[in-house]
Amino acid sequence: MPSFIDRVVLHVAGGDGGHGCTSIHREKFKPLAGPDGGDGGHGGSVILAADPRVTTLLTYHRSPHRRAGSGTPGQGGWHRGADGEDLELPVPLGTVVKDSDGTVLADLTRAGDRVVVAEGGSGGRGNFSLASPKRKAPGFHLLGEPGDARDITLELKTVADVALVGYPSSGKSSLIAAMSAARPKIADYPFTTLTPNLGVVEAGEVRYTMADVPGLIPGASQGKGLGLEFLRHIERCAVVVHVLDCATLEPGRDPLSDFDTIEAELAAYAERLGRDETDPALTGLPPLMERPRVVVLNKVDVPEAAELAELVEADLAGRGLPVFTVSAVSHAGLSALSFALAELVQRAREQASTATAELRPIIRPAPVGRRGGHAAATVAVIQHPVEGTVYQVRGQKPERWVRQTDFSNDEAVGYLADRLAAGGVEDELAKAGAHAGDTVLIGDVEGGVIFTWEPSVTTGAELLGARGTDARLEDRHRRTNAERREHYHERMDAKEAARQQLRDEAAEGLWTDATTWEDA
Repeated sequence: MPSFIDRVVLHVAGGDGGHGCTSIHREKFKPLAGPDGGDGGHGGSVILAADPRVTTLLTYHRSPHRRAGSGTPGQGGWHRGADGEDLELPVPLGTVVKDSDGTVLADLTRAGDRVVVAEGGSGGRGNFSLASPKRKAPGFHLLGEPGDARDITLELKTVADVALVGYPSSGKSSLIAAMSAARPKIADYPFTTLTPNLGVVEAGEVRYTMADVPGLIPGASQGKGLGLEFLRHIERCAVVVHVLDCATLEPGRDPLSDFDTIEAELAAYAERLGRDETDPALTGLPPLMERPRVVVLNKVDVPEAAELAELVEADLAGRGLPVFTVSAVSHAGLSALSFALAELVQRAREQASTATAELRPIIRPAPVGRRGGHAAATVAVIQHPVEGTVYQVRGQKPERWVRQTDFSNDEAVGYLADRLAAGGVEDELAKAGAHAGDTVLIGDVEGGVIFTWEPSVTTGAELLGARGTDARLEDRHRRTNAERREHYHERMDAKEAARQQLRDEAAEGLWTDATTWEDA
């Protein structure tokens, strides 16, 4: 079982809302004292919270299905149902939350950052809260809504100030172990580091974090080696440090070619990043290829390596890069490197704070309902695989109203018809060309509600009968396919019987065809 996981797919679901309650208050001398059914409780939500104490996504790799608590139903006596408990999931700093289609939902980079990834369903209203001058004692309640269910992707991008990059076995792990209290695995074979290592370095009054990224090889940006899996961990770093091995014995390698190869892989990876990862206004950092570079010529404790470092130092410095010759074994040159990195990190922090202060969030609330000229629903004519031509109604409000309706209760269905009429849905159907008797679908093709549209007046006191009934629905029901076929065959049989009767009467001479008459 892997011990470090930096990408998981999480299946989250908010809790369902509790159903409302239909109840009539009864007490001595007051057998019918009005409705007292309480509302259902709201479902809990699934929340991701950035926690500095968490360092990996391993927990969610092992248990990817998470669901919040559901609300309880309302009860009589005006008792409201209990709300479901929210489910808060701690994630490491630097976790990027993406939707199933790759859209970034949140970037949790600071301790305490929170985002709701699955909303809990609203509780249904009881008949007490549904009472009105027209419906003084409703005989129905609203159902609780189901919670949101979705798949999200969590990607961990290490939040560090300095990133150490280079070929395998270039001495990155030894360097971070010598400069901090980190104790990564160190061995004399390639790809010793299989997971990013973090270390904290103190240089005077400045404290910064350093990340040791697993070794890169040519083609890492296309997935060769371990590069593609861990290149994301350098996206948040303010300073990139190239650790070059001056004591390598591999043929065809030298510090200059190693530097050019790693830079080419970083450039190729930077081109693949989206706007959310590269826009300075969103990240607070310059693009990856524009960030400060530092070159470290490592292993100068070896005589041959020290000679090679002297040869290439001038060439690298001529490119405008700060160059440091160090030895992670003897600690030579580490103090100067530590203070130089601290200065670069401090400068990057000041620039980031200035850029963040200049940003002002622009909030544009989405229009609600029919406010601002926006209709509550849209109507389109589609071909249903079973029903044929139907008028499909889509909209947040009408679809929510349908989910809240108990279709076994005629009064609840009548209340739904009133809500659709008041919300302008019938107006939109009329604009789309729908007529009485046409088939209407509210919602998606899979799971939507289909009914025959009959425009009607809004319910008044004169249309309300016993609780749970609606006069508009007494003799109306949607015919099944079997009933439609039976009605069709009855009409065809009646037509054939009428034709046969006419043929029999003509044969008996009871009537003649007027076209055969001649003028007398």
